[in-house]
Amino acid sequence: MGKLNIIGLGYIGLPTSLMFAANGIDVVGTDLNTKLVETLNQGKLTFEEDGLEEVFELAKKNEIKFRNEYEITNRYIITVPTPYVSETKKIDAKYVIAAVKQVLEVCEPSTILVIESTIAPGTIDKFVRPIIEEKGLKIGEDIHLVHAPERIIPGKMVQELRNNSRTIGADSNVIGEEVKSWYKSFCQNEIVVTNIKTAEMSKVVENTFRDINIAFANELTKMCSREGMDVYELIRIANKHPRVNILQPGPGVGGHCISVDPWFLVGDYPDIVNVVRGAREVNDGMPKFVFDKIHKIMRENSIKDFSKVGLYGLTYKENVDDMRESPTLQLLNIFDKYNIDSFKIYDPMVKEKKFANQSMNIDDFLSDIELVVILVAHNEIRENQQLLKNKIVYDTRNIIEHGNEIYKL
Repeated sequence: MGKLNIIGLGYIGLPTSLMFAANGIDVVGTDLNTKLVETLNQGKLTFEEDGLEEVFELAKKNEIKFRNEYEITNRYIITVPTPYVSETKKIDAKYVIAAVKQVLEVCEPSTILVIESTIAPGTIDKFVRPIIEEKGLKIGEDIHLVHAPERIIPGKMVQELRNNSRTIGADSNVIGEEVKSWYKSFCQNEIVVTNIKTAEMSKVVENTFRDINIAFANELTKMCSREGMDVYELIRIANKHPRVNILQPGPGVGGHCISVDPWFLVGDYPDIVNVVRGAREVNDGMPKFVFDKIHKIMRENSIKDFSKVGLYGLTYKENVDDMRESPTLQLLNIFDKYNIDSFKIYDPMVKEKKFANQSMNIDDFLSDIELVVILVAHNEIRENQQLLKNKIVYDTRNIIEHGNEIYKL
């Protein structure tokens, strides 16, 4: 059995590569980003993640390699991004297609090609199989296709790689069981083997389920806001019912999974999905709801200048440095639309200056502002709420208990 070549060393590919290598699999990690590969070869991680440094040390002892070139082998896992086309909401499979084509240029006979990137149902049938057939290769002999969708979240990557169950979709049960044995090197939970299209659908459905539940909580927020009710008290009481579990509302939905994957279903089944589309529209509309509420709070407190407003949090969830599709970035687009640029931004997890008005420490951020908008529930602010005692606070995450005046979502 040849080396395992993992294509794409981002938020999914890198920790997956390290987990395989740390558990005895001979791994080569490939990424086209030269700077990223150089950083990893210097023994440095490219993003912060709890517990990943220890896994990296074990992987280095087992001589994991990082390079820009694809490995000549018979085992590949593709973990490249899968965005959607904004106009049609259909998956944009260009990165997967490019990676598959590169694999076919170098792979050995009887290669197992695993797509781990999240893809819309039918993506492998529509985009991947034709590439292989056009190359004159026979699926099931020259190339064995598999889909093994990831199931991890930033902040708990190592824990979830070890403890979450996994799904392996394959044309052949024999090949499915072979790939299952790879993941068993580190996955301690159940690994289910099924067909490819079911595996494709399962990942998208999981994230869509969560998106719909968040949207329900966000719609409750809008209703309660209109009626002058406390949405958190309402949810607390409703959740006392043994079969009710309403999630918590928030300023929007970010990350590369929940905010993206449901659109695949909207794009592929426009005549069927209504609840999914509605949930996406509700959640995508929350940054505008927050923007309008900021205006309302400013009027009520005679704050006339946005230079007195500070946005706390840039990442899409607490205690990680991942900014992909974050509600704050969506909110900043709205600010930009109205040519508002005098406010402050700060996030303790974002170590590089991304914006001209970004503060790099909390003291600078809090100086000279009157209204703090909490958009991310980082431990820094959750555990140091006394810093806000003389500020007006708009808390979109329901974490602040101390302050001069607190507004909730």
